[in-house]
Amino acid sequence: MNCMQGPIIRTAILVDGGFYRRRAQSMLGEKTAAERADELSAYCRKHIRHQQGKHDVERLLYRIFYYDCLPMEKKVFHPFLQRQVDFSRSELYTWMLAFMDALKKKRKFAIRLGKLADEQAHYSIRPKIIKKLCNGHMQFDDLQEQDFQLEVDQKGVDMKIGLDIASLTFKHQVDQIILISGDSDFVPAAKLARREGIDFILDPLYNPIKPDLFEHIDGLWTCDKRFNPESKETPSDEGNGLTS
Repeated sequence: MNCMQGPIIRTAILVDGGFYRRRAQSMLGEKTAAERADELSAYCRKHIRHQQGKHDVERLLYRIFYYDCLPMEKKVFHPFLQRQVDFSRSELYTWMLAFMDALKKKRKFAIRLGKLADEQAHYSIRPKIIKKLCNGHMQFDDLQEQDFQLEVDQKGVDMKIGLDIASLTFKHQVDQIILISGDSDFVPAAKLARREGIDFILDPLYNPIKPDLFEHIDGLWTCDKRFNPESKETPSDEGNGLTS
């Protein structure tokens, strides 16, 4: 009887939180903070289950790293409403605090927080509305509250993702990294990891990526077809992929 165990592949999953939240809300609908946290945890583990047992290896989840920013608390002047909007009293503020608290209680989750550049936060007219104003299809008197969007940048999130990729790689803590993101800023870190022998997988949740990004990753995989705008299939563990 052969009792020898196959090799173990240690996998770290890195989640760009802002990207995941926006994509999940768009494709899977509104959910409570606890429901969204459960959804994210279950989704990450689909990556491990999908690969489990392939090529006679055992997949081991090392940790799920979640990157995001705490919600903004300050007041921002809204040019259409002509008053200050207090974000500490918003539904999003309450939801985000509850969501972060739910994730902290999840097994294998590590929270990495950046900071919002709230001192530069401001409202601007949405680009598509500016286009309508410029071509005469819309007048300034036609503007509505929903035609404005809040502009606020994140600080430190991309840097923390890059540092963790480098740390996981050079400390030999994992054999594979799965990044859930739609951003191309990860390319330098991905190239470093691949040079050191790490299997680097990108999950853009069916968000289109630039063709030249394929040369910097080892595979592309999304585990749930509900994220695919063109899919009419029922949810399953099957997705799109070039990797195993």
